[in-house]
Amino acid sequence: MNLINASLNDIKEKVDVTVYFIPGAEESSIKKVQDSLSKLPEIKNITYTSAEEALSNFKDKHSNDYLTLQALDEIGDNPLGASLNIKANDPSQYESIAKYFENDNSLSKGALTIIDKIDYHQNKLVIDRLTSIIKGAKSLGFVVSLFLIIISIIITFNTIRLIIYMSKDEIGVMKLVGASSKYVRGPFIVSGFLVGICSALLTILIFIPISIWLGNNMTDFIGINLYQYYKSNFLQLFIIMLGSGILLGSISSFFAISRYLRKK
Repeated sequence: MNLINASLNDIKEKVDVTVYFIPGAEESSIKKVQDSLSKLPEIKNITYTSAEEALSNFKDKHSNDYLTLQALDEIGDNPLGASLNIKANDPSQYESIAKYFENDNSLSKGALTIIDKIDYHQNKLVIDRLTSIIKGAKSLGFVVSLFLIIISIIITFNTIRLIIYMSKDEIGVMKLVGASSKYVRGPFIVSGFLVGICSALLTILIFIPISIWLGNNMTDFIGINLYQYYKSNFLQLFIIMLGSGILLGSISSFFAISRYLRKK
């Protein structure tokens, strides 16, 4: 689930909307538009690119295109305008940000007269598809996590049942001498606790070589270096795995021994 969230966050960072201003638009007017937009709760951050920076970036991008650079020299003046790159908190919020520009009263006075174009409608299909992918991935992540939790509980439950079966004589003796159900449950809940710890440690150890291999061979495919992610988030992952193992082991043990005692 953490890997899915990291991949989704990486996708979200690649989605944006850019507002292009007409060449020669005053920087003070652009700043007013930026200030107006920064008040929107949907916006995560705004990056301003001046006309000079846009021209420099364009030249770097087309450094091997002699004809394009020659055409720029012949024009003389900078044909490019400044721009504002907008990132929203969630891709689904770009539509409401685009609609914000349709209301001139919401922006600084005369703002729409200096705006050349907004590339939201150009990128709308991609944004909508990414939004659908993100929603689907979250749902899939939840289902997969739930499935793995259920499988873990079943495996631990059966492991504890095997331990109980091997210890049925001891349980019988404890019941004969008057031991309460809570007293009988205690050792098996501790066993489940220890099984959970061992499972978490074993998972951590097994995942180290797997993450190294995936980091070296699958980074381009999955879009994230799994080993680097695993290493940088090791403490968090270890705590989550350890806590999950202890919790699932203890719960499974409790239900397994309770079921056995009810039959007796």
